[in-house]
Amino acid sequence: MATAAGKTANDARANADLEADIKQLKADIDKLTKQLAKTGEHGYGTARRAATEGVEQLRAQGEAAFDSLRSNAKDIEAQMMASVREKPVTSLAIAAGVGFLFALIARR
Repeated sequence: MATAAGKTANDARANADLEADIKQLKADIDKLTKQLAKTGEHGYGTARRAATEGVEQLRAQGEAAFDSLRSNAKDIEAQMMASVREKPVTSLAIAAGVGFLFALIARR
């Protein structure tokens, strides 16, 4: 009977140890879950900030390119106006020739 009582005591200790281990594992899993959630929130915030900064940079580059194109168009317009004022007959002949070519292309 002494051996049966010893086995029961050992089984009880083993069960208690298993329960303690299970509780510890649950606590560890909860900690890991919280850490992963914090890491995910941090990563999302970082990605969002990076995307916002990228959008701002692209917007600034687009505005700079648009301003550059606008100034180039104004320069070309000024050059054309000066050319027309210097040589009005030549400019009129060129405009008529271009119009004639467009009419030929549009007809086909």
